[in-house]
Amino acid sequence: MTLVAMPVYDGAMLFEAAIAMEIFGEDRVHLADPWYEFAVCGPRDARLGGLLRVDTPHGLDIIGRADTVIVPSCDDIEADPPGELLDALRDAHRRGARIASLCTGAFVLAAAGLLDGREAATHWLHAARLAERYPHVRVNADVLYTHDGQILTAAGKAAALDLSLHLVRLDHGAAVANALARVLVVPPHRAGGQAQYIAAPVPARSGDGFTALQDWILDRLHEPLTVQDLADRAGMSTRHLARVFQQNTGLTPLRWLHVQRIRRAQELLETTDTPIERIAVHAGMGTATTLRRHFSRAVGVPPDTYRRTFRGDNDS
Repeated sequence: MTLVAMPVYDGAMLFEAAIAMEIFGEDRVHLADPWYEFAVCGPRDARLGGLLRVDTPHGLDIIGRADTVIVPSCDDIEADPPGELLDALRDAHRRGARIASLCTGAFVLAAAGLLDGREAATHWLHAARLAERYPHVRVNADVLYTHDGQILTAAGKAAALDLSLHLVRLDHGAAVANALARVLVVPPHRAGGQAQYIAAPVPARSGDGFTALQDWILDRLHEPLTVQDLADRAGMSTRHLARVFQQNTGLTPLRWLHVQRIRRAQELLETTDTPIERIAVHAGMGTATTLRRHFSRAVGVPPDTYRRTFRGDNDS
């Protein structure tokens, strides 16, 4: 069972901590068995959001055996984090633990030196200050979350949920992460490279109509869809379609379509014994060769290896 430890301390924020508790602390063996072992740790007098005193059954020493450490946001980005917490995070990093920060929790990871030379995200309002205070960190103010080796960072509050689902997807696969997203009534997957916020308002006509277009596409991933096909379905020009996709997802129409096809292939690999050749057709990749090339590039392993990881068998 994967142990997830979340340190709390005076100044830690309630919202992001609650997200981690909801994702990793709830018993969800109906989705994956075993689920996670979740441990809140830190001083017994710590307050979340400056309001709620937290009952911390564990000291920071439990971080020493955690597989994943989740650092929630902090309310004062100028304050120095507790030294014992920084030491525990450094030790966990040296041991090879996966460490993730939520929102301004990136300032804690930066103070520990764990973000030096890495790309990192935080809330866009605080990105400039993170870069100024920690010049060795490659701050990206335009993405929802980053994943750089064993270190992950999320941007604003909702992005903390995106990153948490990303971790579930890594551990249990796309099908489980999507099922959990349905339980939480949130989008199943927003790519980490998606924009944090929309600079211009989305035209009113793209609201429910855009969701309907996405559903229409997902029902036809096996078809050779073009941007013109999508534009015709939406009743707009290809140029306007591109703007609507950029505003709603931060991606071009074809890039969004490609991501959905990879996700469909992941689900089929995890949950069925369908041959790779047929999965390539169902996911709109055409041939097994094309699927293997794009899947390996996007996921990091070929589909055959991915299936063995999540299905525990040797079929391909």
